[in-house]
Formats: sequence, C-alpha cells, structure tokens
Amino acid sequence: MKYTYDELARMIDHSLLHPTMTDQDLETGCKVAAKYRVASVCIKPYAVKRAAQLLQGSGVKVGAVVGFPHGGSSTEVKRYETERACRDGASEIDMVINIGKALSGDWKYVAQDIGAVVREAHQHQAIVKVIFENDFLPNDKIKIKLCRLCEKAGADFVKTSTGYGFVKGADGKYSYQGATEADLKLMRAHCSSQVQVKAAGGVRDLDALIRVRDLGTARCGATATATMLEEYKRRAKAEKKGS
Repeated sequence: MKYTYDELARMIDHSLLHPTMTDQDLETGCKVAAKYRVASVCIKPYAVKRAAQLLQGSGVKVGAVVGFPHGGSSTEVKRYETERACRDGASEIDMVINIGKALSGDWKYVAQDIGAVVREAHQHQAIVKVIFENDFLPNDKIKIKLCRLCEKAGADFVKTSTGYGFVKGADGKYSYQGATEADLKLMRAHCSSQVQVKAAGGVRDLDALIRVRDLGTARCGATATATMLEEYKRRAKAEKKGS
C-alpha cells in the first residue's frame, strides 16, 4: 500500500454534524472514531463536553465547529463559541468565514473575524481550521485572498467546505461539489508550509482519500470513515497474501 494505515487514519476528522444527529448517534460516532484511531471527531458545540468524556484516553481529539454552517454569527459570538468549546474539551476549532463579507470584498471584516477566533483558540492551545465554503465562491481570486488572510491571521488550516453548502441551480435543484481537486491544488499552492489544507465534502471512499493525500492535504472530513478504513485493511491483507 502507498500509505500506512496510521498515515491515512490520522488524516480523518470523523464528521458528526448532520442536523438530525441524536445523542445515540454521537455516542456511536465517537466509538467509531476511537475504533479506527482517527485524528478527531468534528462535532457541534453543544456535544463537545460529552464527546470529550467518551474519547478520554483514546488519542482521538475533539473538534468543534464555530459559526456553522453559514458563517453568519457575529465575530464576538464566534469568539465566545470558541472559548466555550475549548473550555468544554475541544482542541480543534473549525470556523466558517462570513461568506457574504468575503463576496462583498470587506476583507478587513473577514480578517478580524478570523483573527478573533484564532487568538481565542490559541490561548487554549487549540488549532483553527478556517472553512471557505468554496461552492459559494465564484472565482479563484477570492480563494487566494482568503488563503493569504488566513496565513496572516495565524490560522493552522484552510478548509474547503462545511459539507452543507448546497447551491441552488437555475432548475431549482440543489447541488454540491465539496472538496474538488482544483481547489485543493489552489489552496495548497497559495499557503506556505505553515498552513495545512483540509478537504471536506465528497471524500467517500479509500481511493478518494488517497487522492487528496497525494495533493498535499493533511486532514479530511469524512462520514464514511469505517468504509474507507475497512477497505484499506482488505487491500493490505490481499497485498500481503499476494507477496
């Protein structure tokens, strides 16, 4: 196999963000994350304390979303969400930018928004992944500008998507691309090695996980964790048997 099990498993932020997630779903999801030894769970703020209890001693980190999913909370609310999540046990924060402000070109606001979350998180030794929601951004120029702002603000990661950025088409139907190869290449090219890239949305099988790893992606948000890592085990076993 091209990568070891741990190299791929430790890329995964197991996503537990669906609007219908129940308490039982949370507990089951945390068990999955611990079983497969992934990097983290990515969860809603109210669930951080419980997830931290469930994952204590497992080596799996707890990550919380902030301003999720549309980024429309005020900066102070995002800062407080960050503080509260960190005090409850989160060591990773995935924040959504104010998408409308980015589209308006109000870069001062966007920079201050990101900076407030980064400063708060870093006070608690937590890392920050900044979500662009690329499906809503009409050109690469905006994405490149966001990469530069994130780097200047001290963000640890730039991230493609929330997984919930559905775009309404002319026919009235909603579609979603998520982490595209073009966006991952662009984001990796316009951040220094100090800032990592996270793919989110559309990575549902082992080949897709390997592909985003090849593109220089350090983390990947996923719900299909068990499917991908069981497939890894199957292929590794077959490879060993054939050698």
